Amino acid sequence: MEEGAARELEAISERLKERLCRHAPRAGDWQTAVDSMVLLRREADSSSEKTFERPLAAFVIQGSKLSCFGGREYFYRENQCLVAGIDMPASFRAMPATADRPFLSVFFYLDPKLVSELCAEMAQKQVVCSADCEGVKVADTDPELLDTVLRLVGLLDRPEQIPVRAPMLLRELHCLLLMGPYGTALRQLNTQGTDSNQALRAIDWLRGHFAETVRTEELARMANMSASSLHRRFKQLTGLSPIQYQKQLRLYEAQRLMLLEGSNVSSAAFQVGYESVTQFSREYRTVFGEAPSRDIARLKQAMQTAGA
Repeated sequence: MEEGAARELEAISERLKERLCRHAPRAGDWQTAVDSMVLLRREADSSSEKTFERPLAAFVIQGSKLSCFGGREYFYRENQCLVAGIDMPASFRAMPATADRPFLSVFFYLDPKLVSELCAEMAQKQVVCSADCEGVKVADTDPELLDTVLRLVGLLDRPEQIPVRAPMLLRELHCLLLMGPYGTALRQLNTQGTDSNQALRAIDWLRGHFAETVRTEELARMANMSASSLHRRFKQLTGLSPIQYQKQLRLYEAQRLMLLEGSNVSSAAFQVGYESVTQFSREYRTVFGEAPSRDIARLKQAMQTAGA
């Protein structure tokens, strides 16, 4: 990066740090009035936090972060961004972080409809299909992109402007992501006819039918691909096979049912498609590190502590 651009980036970053510290005054996840924008603050090195993430763009403003998406690890630091174009199981650790110098990040959930519309508008730019395209990309943030983030965060000081300006700025953010180093993967995923887009159709089907039993061959027919091609592209994009991906979907949904809807272990297991509670408990422990009942008790205690 040229010296002038580096200075500009640093100036934008410093302004962002100040605004994030004001709007996220203590450790936690801060949902904002700008649709899809969330602020993160951590004041100690965090243990691994697990979730099933939607497509997003996550910007580290201060500190660094180790994220795991679908079994692959991604390390990114201040003035870098991670873009994930697919719903995937994920975990992350913020480091280093102290009360004096907290970890600061802002992330945006991507709008798949908007991404597809912009991809169609960019159709004149040929989409180059790459066999090694992954569903997640980390790259440096340039001043133009970070300035858009700054202006979006700045709207929190002008809430009356959010309904009019936020949609325009979010469109600009999506457009810059598609034109930047993250764009190749996003365009492949959201352009009709590409292998990645066909695999994404299989992923979308699994998202809506995770409790159903399906063979890879049946899933491949839905995606208009051969079973071997689907398996290869699916694994390249997510780091998981279709069956592994479905298993993760089931387990995260079961966790949600027990944590937020009060389902017991057996009820949650059967609702997400398991026929054996023993098998469910074994696989749950493998993913989350504890038996279901202990994990849910720990999460409920953490929620109570955070809300105190």
